[in-house]
Formats: sequence, C-alpha cells, structure tokens
Amino acid sequence: MGIVCSSIVAVPRAEVFDWHGRPGAFARLAPPWQPVSLLAEAKSLRDGRAVLGLPGGLRWVAQHDAAGYEPPRRFVDSVAVDGLGSLPAGLLLRWRHTHDFEVVDDGHTRIVDRVATPVPAFALRSMFEYRYRQIADDLAAHGRAARAGFGSSTVAVTGASGLVGSALAAFLTTGGHTVIRLVRHAPSNANERRWDPADPAADLFDGVDAVVHLAGASIAGRFTDEHKRAIVESRIGPTRKLAELAGRARVPTFVSASAIGYYGHRRGDEVLRENASRGDGFLADVVAEWEAATVPASEAGVRVVSVRTGIVQSPRGGTLRLLRPLFATGLGGRIGDGSQWLSWIGIDDLVDVYHRALWHGDLSGPVNAVAPQPVRNIDYTRILATVLHRPALLPVPEFGPGLLLGAQGAQELAAASQCVAPARLESAGHTFRTPDLESTLRHLLGRTRA
Repeated sequence: MGIVCSSIVAVPRAEVFDWHGRPGAFARLAPPWQPVSLLAEAKSLRDGRAVLGLPGGLRWVAQHDAAGYEPPRRFVDSVAVDGLGSLPAGLLLRWRHTHDFEVVDDGHTRIVDRVATPVPAFALRSMFEYRYRQIADDLAAHGRAARAGFGSSTVAVTGASGLVGSALAAFLTTGGHTVIRLVRHAPSNANERRWDPADPAADLFDGVDAVVHLAGASIAGRFTDEHKRAIVESRIGPTRKLAELAGRARVPTFVSASAIGYYGHRRGDEVLRENASRGDGFLADVVAEWEAATVPASEAGVRVVSVRTGIVQSPRGGTLRLLRPLFATGLGGRIGDGSQWLSWIGIDDLVDVYHRALWHGDLSGPVNAVAPQPVRNIDYTRILATVLHRPALLPVPEFGPGLLLGAQGAQELAAASQCVAPARLESAGHTFRTPDLESTLRHLLGRTRA
C-alpha cells in the first residue's frame, strides 16, 4: 500500500531541490490542520533527521537516507526510532518517502512523491495537495521578488516565534534569506540576538538589511485595565525605540505590524482604504500611537511600512483556531444578526504582504493587509460550516462575547464591523494566493477535495 502523487511547478529543477534543502522548508510544508509541531528540522537532506511532536508526548522521527540522496534528482526519508516517544511510530508504522524531481523542460519541474506505507492513500492526498500548492506559491512569490531585484538579504524579526513571525521566518529562509530572530532571552544560536525592548543595544542591527517588527501582547482577552495597559506598553515604547535605532543604524527598510483597528469598530458599509479617517475607540487610539511611534525611522530616511492587518485565518492561531472545534461539532453560528463586516486575510497571503513590503521600494506608509473580498459575519459562518460539512444553527446572542471579553472588548473585537479594502496593494499589482474566503479555508483545513 501507499501513495504516488505528483505536481508540476514552473521553476527549474535545481531551484526546486535547493528550496527543499533550506531551513524552513519543513515548516512551510507541514499541513496546519494536523496536530503536529516541528521540534527539530533536518540539517541535511542527505543524512539529517527531523523530529515532529505528536499528541500525547509522542514523536515522529524522519531520518534521511544517504543512499537515496541524489541531488538534484532525489532524496529519501523514513520513520525511525530515537527515544521512547518515537517508539510507537517507529516500530508500528512503516513509512518510506521518496522525493523525486524530474525535468519537464528548462523552466518546469515535476515533483513526484512516493510513499510506501500502510496508511491509505485517501488519508494522505489532502496533505500532498497542500504541499504542492505551498511549494508553487512560495516559489512564485520569491520569483517575483527576484525579478524586481530583491537579492539575498538579512532580515531582523521581532516576534519570530508567533503565528505570523514563524510563518514569515520559514518563508524567508527557504527563499535564501537570512533571518535574525530578535529574542528576549539569551541567544541559543548565531541567528538569534538578544533584544531589550526598553533599551535595544546599539549594535542590534549590525549587518541587517531590513527590520520586521511583529512583537506585541495579544489583543485577544478581556479588556481590563491591566490587559489594555499590556497592549499599549508592548507596542508603543518598543516600536519607538526600534524605529530610533533603525534611523541611527541607517537600516534601509523598517516594516512594522499594525491593525485595521485604526478605522474604529463601527463604520457601517463605508469602504475603508488607507486614506480613510481614523475611527473611535481604544484600539483606534492604540494603532494611531503605534504607527506614530515609527516616525523617528521615517524622519531619518528609512522606508517605513505599517501593515494594517485584518483578521488572520490560520488553524494554528487566532479566531479560526478558536472557531474550528466549535464548528466541527456543529456548535458554530453567527454573532447577533451577522450583518457586521469581517475583513480577513489568509496567513500565507499575509506573509506575502510582509514579503512585498521588504522588496517593493515604492511601498511606504500604511498598507491594508486584507483579502480583496471581505464578508459579513453571517457569510463567514456559512462558508466555514460548508467547508467543514457541518450545520451552523446556533447563533451567538450579542451579549455572549461580552461574558468573555467584557463590554468594550466585545464591542471592539467580536462585534466590530470594518469593510476594509487593500487599495495600496491592488495599486501595486499585488497578487493574492486565495482572494476568496472559501478557497482560503479549504486550503488551510485540508478540504480542497469537495
């Protein structure tokens, strides 16, 4: 038993093979709907070893086989035993995965995956469909950047262990870039530097071509005075310090996270482009201060981009991680009458926005990082239920979110209505991987085969 799958990508074979061998490839290919975490990435496709964390403290060890290593034509990995946690998978499940790369022509490669395993093919097909789309889309994005003149760069990233930061770091390293993770603990390797948010070291940006600043306390939670203080203090001061340092260090590009909360929580059916007025409320005030904190960098001649992010879609975090189990058990439903606008973006499209902010030299100032097709809450509910093949018959009363978030949190998060348009991206000719919600959710949840 087993499976054989294949797909053609519009990239020469050597580039496709090299992409698989760079740090971050395993993370980019791991299906986000599976309960698996990457504990250690293989250092080599020839004889390296990757370790995955499974539920219940179990481990999956993927050992690369030197005898099957024939660059740029093939590499092979098999399940192995390394410690007690890996015994069940290593002893009970046969798995040998041969990755073949065949030349179609000078600009196209056929990727062929052959897995010898007792796991039935239908249980694996969605994983390979996900992997092929990730490979094709990632390589296409790197190709666009290369044609625009974006060469190998060193990018310093705060918040690199978070939902967005981990995806962006893996994407950049597979593209041949160096990512310097700015951390608050003692560095554990050469690609980490210790960052003190209150007083960043003068040499923090030495050798750095660009900075991506993602760090900040989660906005989700009950809007107590303590929670709101954490939101403010983790953003305004640290961003200003980094912007000042970027200006002194003459870093060419400074990209900072921001949010569509800038527009306020109730704007009716108004289409909100980047030139729309600032809204009212706590989050609008925070975002305005947050973006203003980057001014020292722009005044010093640094190109600054503020990425106003919508509701990020990923089963690894954010609202989709919370809603998926509810909808999967048939307990999902609209909030209130469901008329509020939801401006969303898939995690991989958000990665592409940050990537474009790094290489598109004419892009500066606020940029709306949202998909071009916002939906109302009632439509989001219907689409998610359809993708999961479940009913969505239990509407959440308007007072429900207030029990968890408090009155202000419910108003500015759960009941917020913002119809935001990615006007700057569209003017720049930006291409979205999955511009509509259903195709985004199907890809992220492994439900592409309707």
